[in-house]
Amino acid sequence: MSTIEERIKELEEEIARTEYNKATQHHIGRLKARIAFLKEQLEKRRSAKGGGKGYAVKKSGNATVGLVGFPSVGKSTILNKITDAESEVGAYHFTTLDIVPGVMEYKHAKIQILDMPGIIRGASGGKGRGKEVISVARSVDLILLILDVFETNLDVLTEELESAGVRLNKRPADITLTKTDRGGITVNTTVELTKMDIELAEDILKEYGIVNGTLVIREDITEDDLIDFLAGNRVYTKAIAVLNKIDLVTPEYVEKLRNRFGGWKIIPVSAEKGTGMEELKEAIYQNLELINIYLKPQGGKADLDEPLVVKKGSTVEMVCNSLNRDFVEKFRYARVWGKSAKFDGQQVGLNHVVEDGDILNIVVRH
Repeated sequence: MSTIEERIKELEEEIARTEYNKATQHHIGRLKARIAFLKEQLEKRRSAKGGGKGYAVKKSGNATVGLVGFPSVGKSTILNKITDAESEVGAYHFTTLDIVPGVMEYKHAKIQILDMPGIIRGASGGKGRGKEVISVARSVDLILLILDVFETNLDVLTEELESAGVRLNKRPADITLTKTDRGGITVNTTVELTKMDIELAEDILKEYGIVNGTLVIREDITEDDLIDFLAGNRVYTKAIAVLNKIDLVTPEYVEKLRNRFGGWKIIPVSAEKGTGMEELKEAIYQNLELINIYLKPQGGKADLDEPLVVKKGSTVEMVCNSLNRDFVEKFRYARVWGKSAKFDGQQVGLNHVVEDGDILNIVVRH
């Protein structure tokens, strides 16, 4: 009997042999779902047996950023330039053999930057401790894909991350599933489906062993979107590409590379020379979508020199939790001044969303 790994390989080879068109879409969609389901079973089996040594990383600061790239592309030098870390640098492969953290302080934010060992093709399958590296990448708030001007295989990096369930610069599809004990499968849509049809959606559900339930699709999805939803273990992370060692090539060469990468946000730098470091810091800060708010004590003035850094979209409840978890239980109300307030000193509750520059007064029971 074939092992799970062998069955996955056979299915992947079948997909590779099959030309994708309207006539084969259903067949390929079912194969993709079967592969995803088998991979999920394989990971569960490996987890039950116990994996190898992983990387233990304690997250700190307002957000965490991971440096992902091939060996010797300059990750360690970049870390040393933008943080307080001292990561070993060498002109040979695999200098960094562990996760090296550093803290970048920028616009009052403390941002943790993780220098990770270089990955290689096949990392998502475990080559070169790739699984351990990617497991850390799954937990960060932003991924920097570090490229060398002479080794710009951006597609290989993205493919390895995609294979490990990391979705870059995407968001989860607007889908819900309610399982039932009987009644078969019902698929309801609120939009016209142009990339797949309802029959394929039903077939994919069956590949996952779901034969009863109601699936609601609220956007024009692909079969991959539905498989990602059913897998339930995907992470959706922002990413930007950093093109290092630009001091070794001409500006024209850099521009050609920019054009080659299409819609990717590219930050050109020379870590060795320190070129582009401020632009990189600003890009990190902007992509993390951090904002500053100011706390006002009861009967006092807000300290406008020491903001509290929170993520965009944070509610008053999130702010309370970041300060003291007891604040939520003892919360009475809050008052807010700034962009999010309809008027100065507006009284708000825990669900109120704060905005950059807001002044917040939290009132709790004593």
